[in-house]
Amino acid sequence: MNDFAARRDDWKAREELAERMIPLIGGLNRDRDVVTSLHGHRLLGLSTTEILEVHERVAGLGHDELPLEDTLAVLEALRELAPSSASLDIGRLVEHAQGDAAEIVERLRAELAPALGETAPAEPTDVVLYGFGRIGRLLARILIAHTGGGSGLRLRAIVVRKGAENDLVKRASLLLRDSVHGRFEGSVDVDEENSQLIANGTRIQVIYSDDPGTIDYTAYGIRDAIVVDNTGRWRDEAGLSRHLESTGVARVLLTAPGKGDLKNIVH
Repeated sequence: MNDFAARRDDWKAREELAERMIPLIGGLNRDRDVVTSLHGHRLLGLSTTEILEVHERVAGLGHDELPLEDTLAVLEALRELAPSSASLDIGRLVEHAQGDAAEIVERLRAELAPALGETAPAEPTDVVLYGFGRIGRLLARILIAHTGGGSGLRLRAIVVRKGAENDLVKRASLLLRDSVHGRFEGSVDVDEENSQLIANGTRIQVIYSDDPGTIDYTAYGIRDAIVVDNTGRWRDEAGLSRHLESTGVARVLLTAPGKGDLKNIVH
């Protein structure tokens, strides 16, 4: 066999391994609310080629080279173990991917004991984005991508000032296409009658308001919500506390640098 044929066959074998990972990654997320990553690189939604690229990228960042066979073995073991509502880094679990399939399952069973067993589904946490500029739209993309089975953070609404005619259509278009971050991975539809955007099946209520303290979120079925203020307009404790005057709000987060005694957390 010449070098060209050998390289071609090696690539096809690697592709086949990556293709087998895709339904495992998707199933863990949809059925068990498990988000998988590889040394911090999220795997959900990646194509075959992108999965191969991630493996090459992490090796170039100083991590040990991770054989595709080991990644697949861990994913297959996770499918059998069926953990609940967890974020799992395959790069950290792969050290247990030694031996045959049964041995890998037992090693991971011990490692992941707190996330295993029949537990009641976690109650979802409602999230409201106050403001829908670029930061708000990027947050929306992240929240929608991590919806999974719906037991984690759940984007329920955005609050904006009333725009011009066809406001919903324009906001849907901005969510769908970003000049820096590219196209949204999925579909965005508009429900004019109910004033909602529908992104990958997630219904997002669009609430028009100029005052953060006068909204009744419970009228939209939203309770104990986290409001993420990404307008930059209210940046001190007094201003942000106005959100807590609205019905249905439990906590408030600020995306801009805070003022006064507010703590700024950089992650």
